[in-house]
Amino acid sequence: QVQLVESGGGLVQAGGSLRLSCTASRSIFSINAMGWYRRAPGKQRELVARITTGGVTNYADSVRGRFTISRDNAKNTVYLQMDSLKPEDTAVYYCNTFGGLGVYWGQGTQVTVSS
Repeated sequence: QVQLVESGGGLVQAGGSLRLSCTASRSIFSINAMGWYRRAPGKQRELVARITTGGVTNYADSVRGRFTISRDNAKNTVYLQMDSLKPEDTAVYYCNTFGGLGVYWGQGTQVTVSS
């Protein structure tokens, strides 16, 4: 079993920045990939960014160049640095892990970007 706890959401003006954190209850990065998803009001959940066990990252086209996913293995924590935020980035952001240990989700953290 793996628990994921997110933090760092909030309200920010357009053009601003936020950093989301997701801490796992155990060391998993060598076995499971990590990802950030989001669900905007009235829309389906979508992948925002992902980092593999080998450290390879990929991003949704809508956030590439503005968001950066990274991880700190010693802290069992993955981050999502979000810069140049836009109102359309408003959503609940979820941390996800998948791989040999199974699939787990965090509880979600709200990000609201005002225009």
